Amino acid sequence: MKEFNYEIVKNPEIFQQNRLPAHSDHVAYKSASEMMTGKTSYRLSLDGVWHFHYSKNVNDAPKDFWETGYDTSGWDRINVPAHIQMEGYDKPQYVNVQYPWDGLEELKPGEIPEKFNPVADYVKLFTIPKDFKGEKISISFQGVESGFALWLNGQYIGYSEDSFDPSEFDLTDALKKGENKLAVRVFKWTSSSWCEDQDFFRFSGIFRSVYLFAVPKSHVFDLKIETDLSDNFKTASLNISAVTSGSGMMELKLTYKGEKVLEGKIPLSESGVTTGKCDFEKIYLWSAEEPNLYELFLTITDARGAVCEVIRQNVGLRRFEMKNGLMLLNGKRIVFKGVNRHEFSHINGRVPDRDELIKDIVTMKRNNINAIRTSHYPDDSGLYELCDIYGLYMIAESNLETHGTWEPYERGQVSVDYVVPRDKEEWKEMLLDRIDSCYHRNKNHPSILIWSIGNEANGGTVPYAMSKRFKEHDSTRLVHYEGVFHDRRFNDTSDMESQMYPPVKAIEEFLKKEKDKPFICCEYTHAMGNSCGGMHYYTDLTDTEPRYQGGFIWDYIDQSILKKDRYGRYFEAYGGDFGDRPTDYNFSGNGIAYGDRNPSPKMQEVKFNYQNISVVFEKTKFKVINKNLFVNTDSFDTKLTLLANGEKICETMMEIEVKPLSTKSFSIPSVINETMMEYENGYALTNGNLEFVLIVSFSLKENTLWANAGHEVAFGQTVLRKIAKPFKCTDKLTVVHGNNNIGVRGDEFTALFSLLGPGLVSYVYAGREMIEKAPAPNFWRAPNDNDNGSRMQQRYAQWKIASMYPSALGKPDGKMHFAKVTEEKNSVKIAYRYYLPTSPESECGVTYEVFGDGTIKTELTYDGVKGLPDMPEFGMLFKLNADYDNLTWYGLGPQETYEDRKRGGKIGIYANKVADNMAKYLVPQECGNKCEVRWAKVTDLKGRGMEFFGDNISFSALSFTPHEMENAMHDFELPAVHYTVVRAAMQQLGVGGDDSWGSRPHPEYRIPAEKDLKFTFWFKGI
Repeated sequence: MKEFNYEIVKNPEIFQQNRLPAHSDHVAYKSASEMMTGKTSYRLSLDGVWHFHYSKNVNDAPKDFWETGYDTSGWDRINVPAHIQMEGYDKPQYVNVQYPWDGLEELKPGEIPEKFNPVADYVKLFTIPKDFKGEKISISFQGVESGFALWLNGQYIGYSEDSFDPSEFDLTDALKKGENKLAVRVFKWTSSSWCEDQDFFRFSGIFRSVYLFAVPKSHVFDLKIETDLSDNFKTASLNISAVTSGSGMMELKLTYKGEKVLEGKIPLSESGVTTGKCDFEKIYLWSAEEPNLYELFLTITDARGAVCEVIRQNVGLRRFEMKNGLMLLNGKRIVFKGVNRHEFSHINGRVPDRDELIKDIVTMKRNNINAIRTSHYPDDSGLYELCDIYGLYMIAESNLETHGTWEPYERGQVSVDYVVPRDKEEWKEMLLDRIDSCYHRNKNHPSILIWSIGNEANGGTVPYAMSKRFKEHDSTRLVHYEGVFHDRRFNDTSDMESQMYPPVKAIEEFLKKEKDKPFICCEYTHAMGNSCGGMHYYTDLTDTEPRYQGGFIWDYIDQSILKKDRYGRYFEAYGGDFGDRPTDYNFSGNGIAYGDRNPSPKMQEVKFNYQNISVVFEKTKFKVINKNLFVNTDSFDTKLTLLANGEKICETMMEIEVKPLSTKSFSIPSVINETMMEYENGYALTNGNLEFVLIVSFSLKENTLWANAGHEVAFGQTVLRKIAKPFKCTDKLTVVHGNNNIGVRGDEFTALFSLLGPGLVSYVYAGREMIEKAPAPNFWRAPNDNDNGSRMQQRYAQWKIASMYPSALGKPDGKMHFAKVTEEKNSVKIAYRYYLPTSPESECGVTYEVFGDGTIKTELTYDGVKGLPDMPEFGMLFKLNADYDNLTWYGLGPQETYEDRKRGGKIGIYANKVADNMAKYLVPQECGNKCEVRWAKVTDLKGRGMEFFGDNISFSALSFTPHEMENAMHDFELPAVHYTVVRAAMQQLGVGGDDSWGSRPHPEYRIPAEKDLKFTFWFKGI
């Protein structure tokens, strides 16, 4: 091919010209000493500043810019690697299912936009250093989105489509001495873009590294390492197959932690395929629990014995197989405790640096995540290496998704001919090429247990051929594909049943009928905004249903991009914030980690549900269930902590030895019981509340790559004993009867109640007014993303109205209601009846009982009404002065908890700033709740404020009301902080999380409005 023909960009049958075959991602060094530095002189990086020109389409692009005489010195400059949209050209665009050109140009699959299809032209001038020598010089583009043509010194080199796999070309014949001109034309959308409809931001440009690489005379172009284990896992063999050039010798040495395991020599084959096999007996198995790695050193010498290159390759010894309908790792049933992970950085887009990769993996390991599904394309090669080293299982996915072609078909909008690839031969070779590229680059990584042909591309002969291609390449791994769920004609495309977001009951019903394959959820517990409620139903199922072998949370990190608001402050921007249309807005924010890579509050629940050690408490014993496949619990330190009303009073260590996949019971140590009795005998039971909590915790004994000794990996907790006596107070108080108000006064406080509502209008404690507005019944929360998806507002809207406009005066057309005042011996009760504007009509009651020390018992009651929808919340809302900006609570923490997401909360006393409870979800929504709160204090800098206490309160203290949060689409749209808003509730609706487009919280986490409800708590000034 001497010339580039633009027409091939529109042809799915032509996806590359002159591209070199795909190969393993090993690195060759000139010598052993160079290998120790980690930098190879066989590679010359071209990363850095390039000449750049942007055009909105190919017709506007400069002609013949690749010619040597074309002067690009007046062009812009741009960084490589980078997306052009992150460098000031075009704009980031987020769309999920729909294609980015939908509604802008009318296209059929394979056709490309012509009016707006940005063209990015790059030029790099370089000179080959004298010491950069080889038999051949080639160039490697690690990632270019989405298609590009390449010229060197005016000569056409080649073309490639496939955004996420390397594209390499031989430059030898076009190179010259002195300055060389490399020219690249990148097309944002090609015909192949129909197969890259992943749920992500749409970018373009050279976004991964570019380098030249020199090929020595005797060379390993491609390296394949496979290991075999005997059935008893006592002996193993190392199988080497390499595509080589030249004559000479391959000298090999296998070591484990520096100790030699085997060594040998293999002559380079004249056929170009060099193979060898070696047996050995020093067995150290690789798993996520124990990521043992051997190091294989290959020294390639030429016919004269001179060293041409040295290769170091990690080798993990493990067996992954399907047996009797189960997936087994090293003979044990595996459970995937996984996440889907997009390659993303909120600074650079789909260009995270190595530190960001490591932070992801470290965070995953610290939170008991053991698996990654690369969604939905091959990631930067460094991720696979890090998963080998740190220990994470991988489903390695090929670059395919065509969601936007088959979903309209399922909706009946288009015919089956619109679906890509299905049975269409014109797409087959391009997609098989992507299988080859995914396999060959990544094949030597032990962390990869499963190949995936892609995501959400329906079924058909082409996906089936892709699956078979993986199997032709590799008999040591399984093949995954969820798309057959929508097209069962070729069910063998996937070795396991894989579905997205099925209810747990549906999984159970499926496995009762279908017994041939194990089941995984390649996506589940959709983590959009405040979510992950009910996740435990899925993780619990892995304990009771052997053929359900886990799942992968959607997804790991919010796809958000740092952007400045009009005041110059950075915020996390999402779809639509860049003027991008069409867009799917904040559907890019599904991470259990924020865009800044720090864990969101949801991570607390993930860590608990994914922990490999469970503790079940009995009367005087506790049972330890070790779910690890290979690690004994004696590998961890076990600590027992006894709390009295949240304060630690005893701590003791235990030796807990439970073999992998075993259960054992242990008696609670006598020191715990003795300390509890001693403390109880010496405790003055003021107001009668005493609670003992036992926490059993497992932590690392030694430092690891991902956490230091002492890091907690699992815990269990129980309330050992609770003593509760009724609240009593005999302090004197005075009641003042007015015509419009009732006053109550004690030595330290005064309270004023309006007889005609709205209720408690003043509460002065220690000379300070404590409330900014009368407390009111509250039945509403700011809808979370799952609420939006399930149309909660439409279903429950009248509870928002009831929260905003309750009437203590009675019905609008009825007679006025007066507060009912009852004086008791040591207290006074003021009772209100609120009319709620619902249909059918409803009422609630609020009774305040005031005691002489300033404590006010508050009782909220509701008489059930048939025909009303569930309540989002049942509680009271207080507005306090914003100076009360410190929160301390005794209950579950340290992160927010909800009725369907509280198993990961640990009982204790916690403190933070009120502002800290405003989670950084992309769209402001319900957040900051604390479950099982015994008491909470909201105070100012001097420690003055209000205390709330009761039994099992659902509590939050935020800077905004639910209605204020609901009205904002970004945090910078929230109003200035004027109040601290306290909500004390009996319960709040669960947050949900099975999916974000229809599923509601499970019935057991709802508040039925047809039932009578009663909630009691106390508050008092501090």
